[in-house]
Amino acid sequence: MGKGKRHLQLGGLVLFTLVITLVACTPNPVDQSRGETFKQYETIIRWSQWDAAADFIAPEYLEEHPITRLDMDRLRLFRVTAYTVRSAGVYDEGMTARQTVEIKMFNAHQAVERTIIDQQEWRYHEDVKRWLLHSGLPDPTKRY
Repeated sequence: MGKGKRHLQLGGLVLFTLVITLVACTPNPVDQSRGETFKQYETIIRWSQWDAAADFIAPEYLEEHPITRLDMDRLRLFRVTAYTVRSAGVYDEGMTARQTVEIKMFNAHQAVERTIIDQQEWRYHEDVKRWLLHSGLPDPTKRY
């Protein structure tokens, strides 16, 4: 076999390997969406933007567990000082995710910081192509 043919075969093999590697490394759109959604939600919670956080909640969850004005007023008393993901897992063939998050919240009226554990359940909704929260907003009345 001539040198030129060997280089051509070697080049083809390298190209094939690069294509396979690229396909293997290309993130699944659902996984990528999950990461982006979790980061957006974390940022909104860190900035204590409770009304914006409520937009992440699934409509069917809200029907069964409506957010009351008292719930929102209570949350508005707090400023988040830390948001730490303690554990995370993906289930149901990648369509459900659960996170355990430790949230530290400061209540300026009482001059006290409180730590809560927020058990989050997220589900991917094919119809709207986004992850929605199925566990509600953090509850500052829960104690750690």
